[in-house]
Amino acid sequence: MAETILLVEDDRSLSEIVAGHLTMEGYQVATAFDGGEASRLFAQHAFDLIILDLMLPVAGGMEILQQIRTKSWVPVLIVSAKDGDVDKALGLGFGADDYLAKPFSLIELTARVKAAIRRSKLTSQSAQAHEPAIIRVFDLVIDTDNFTVTKNGKDIKLTATEFRILKLFAANPKRVYTKGQIYESIWNEAYYGDENVINVHMRRLREKIEDDPSAPRYIKTLWGIGYKLGEPG
Repeated sequence: MAETILLVEDDRSLSEIVAGHLTMEGYQVATAFDGGEASRLFAQHAFDLIILDLMLPVAGGMEILQQIRTKSWVPVLIVSAKDGDVDKALGLGFGADDYLAKPFSLIELTARVKAAIRRSKLTSQSAQAHEPAIIRVFDLVIDTDNFTVTKNGKDIKLTATEFRILKLFAANPKRVYTKGQIYESIWNEAYYGDENVINVHMRRLREKIEDDPSAPRYIKTLWGIGYKLGEPG
């Protein structure tokens, strides 16, 4: 069965081009031209991926993203002409899985779509694999079956990508990961040196799990090398 995509884009000409291309690639595509329509379609159907513009009438892209994340971890690819680091960090921090700046090529869009759906499937498969359901790191409790994290009994709300990064380190406590290895492990595609996406996710993860993000305890930085899980004691 073909994967289904919800394309939320108010530029009807661009929406038609993107939807037509993705249909030719074998996907089923539903389109929405404003935030209200996007909310309605999301409530009525299950999608494998959502492509979401930030600048939308009725309800903005960030508002729609927040609504989605209260109900689902479906991968969300943000596309926007707002190409600043602040917007990228905001979008990723709100729970988006990836960010693509306009204008973009259809080839790059297709690659991002395939990668996002592939990562989502791998996460689902790993939850079913024979691995410890509960991983403890200091006072963090990571439930790999239910995709939840608690700290001293209190829930920590992580995005799907943040959860995968934390789980990567927790499941491999002795290993040091370079940024390239983190990217290839989490995104399941080749790393070409774009550190921004790793830096944003790592910063957001530390803000959520660390008592003092400037002096991290759970995931240590090895300057010039990469990162590793912190040692107890």
